[in-house]
Amino acid sequence: MKWIFSLTLACLLGQGCYSQNNQKTDMDQHKKNDNPVYSRTDTGKAVMKDEDWKRVLSPEVYYIARQKGTERPWSSKFENLKEVGTYYCAACGNALFKSDTKFESGCGWPSFYEPISKSSVIYLPDNSLGMSRTEVECGRCKAHLGHVFEDGPPPTGLRYCINGVVLDFEKAKEAEKHYTEKKKSE
Repeated sequence: MKWIFSLTLACLLGQGCYSQNNQKTDMDQHKKNDNPVYSRTDTGKAVMKDEDWKRVLSPEVYYIARQKGTERPWSSKFENLKEVGTYYCAACGNALFKSDTKFESGCGWPSFYEPISKSSVIYLPDNSLGMSRTEVECGRCKAHLGHVFEDGPPPTGLRYCINGVVLDFEKAKEAEKHYTEKKKSE
């Protein structure tokens, strides 16, 4: 009898964990689907009212993208990422940077030396906090991304210091395919 009870309890707990994991995935997907401007192919301007941005973005993304916040240094999951692919704006899906322009700057935020295109980002003067800097915004939705400095590596000499919270990343399809094929042959 104890054995049957234990087995039944284990099954119920396992089902509960499975349901919670599926629910989280469904909620994450639902959140993306709720954002009417999120697209990795649309290049038209993405304009929404502030209350709509607040509804469709996570609190962390909203704080940085719409309120010009800054994440803590060395807290980004992208800081040490070495995967090959493309970085997109987490607010609207605009392509921002290729992984081959990413470099280790030691500043605590993901750093790039060049945007994916001239229209990917917008530059604005930022004289806040008693400093003279150049702010970088998403060229499609005007989300605050970070700042650009003139102390980067060649060929541009620029360092785009970007908040990882406002980035999405997608692995390069070809690199992923090669990796999968290599694993199968091993």
